[in-house]
Amino acid sequence: MDEGTWNRTTIEPQSVEAPLSNCAIFLVVTIRPGDEAARRAREVIADIGGLVRAVGFRDLSGHLSCNVGIGSAAWDRFEQPSRPEQLRPFAPITSGTHIAVSTPGDLLFHIRAERADMCFELERLILDKLDSSVTVIDEVQGFRYFDARDLLGFVDGTENPTGAAMAESSIVGDEDAEFAGGSYVVVQKYLHDIAAWNGLSTERQEQIIGRTKADNVELDQPDDARKSHKSLNTVVDANGVEHDILRDNMPFGRPGRGEFGTYFIGYARELWVIEQMLRHMFVGDPVGEYDRILDFSTATTGTTFFVPSLEVLEGLAPSD
Repeated sequence: MDEGTWNRTTIEPQSVEAPLSNCAIFLVVTIRPGDEAARRAREVIADIGGLVRAVGFRDLSGHLSCNVGIGSAAWDRFEQPSRPEQLRPFAPITSGTHIAVSTPGDLLFHIRAERADMCFELERLILDKLDSSVTVIDEVQGFRYFDARDLLGFVDGTENPTGAAMAESSIVGDEDAEFAGGSYVVVQKYLHDIAAWNGLSTERQEQIIGRTKADNVELDQPDDARKSHKSLNTVVDANGVEHDILRDNMPFGRPGRGEFGTYFIGYARELWVIEQMLRHMFVGDPVGEYDRILDFSTATTGTTFFVPSLEVLEGLAPSD
């Protein structure tokens, strides 16, 4: 076991490493003012496992799960003696006409299953339990699109780590021992200009993404060429070590309203890795050479959360 790797035998994370599902709901809420609202929120999230079991037992093959993320301001309201070392609000990134916006969010519920009705039922129960203690800020229903493609037509999540590397990239270890087994997560909702994107040739789309569209093969990139989306999302530190995150993006849309999008959700052991990826995308690497996918995709939300281990989550229950 590498130094700083969390111990599976004593710490149980939430379902961060669950495989890509057919259906998902991304629910972001804020907690209303007052001690009673904060107390109610703590009661509900501490018992999220009970709600998952109440729905999930109906079809075990549905693989229902729910990760609960807690925002920086909410963590402070929960009056805990300490906080995750890297938990901080999402900082907006501005570069020319492209902006990574920062939007409100105290709690994130990342619901996944093989059946849409199970996701729906769990969300309904969660909101019933939370009742008037929260305000819904954003609610997105995602779906698996053919062979894990986004609505731009490319396979999404190809660079996700696998095996032991999955936990090493996404789960906090002994470097923050009190919160080992947790994970930092950033969410962003992107809306696509599908008509403009489809107006490009396939070759041009492939140059922007950095992969072939039909068979998902990584393209060779000349040293003097502008970096692709794939290259800009590769983070290498000063020692030449590449750092990964775990993505569970899902497409969503309502064609009748002209809405086509991708819900980005990235889990990371080190929050700075996701922040660096976003700086590369919006500011550019080098500066000015931003991710050209942003000419067709607009970020409309941006929020950071911490997904604690099950032990820490359950420990948030208010004492009598």
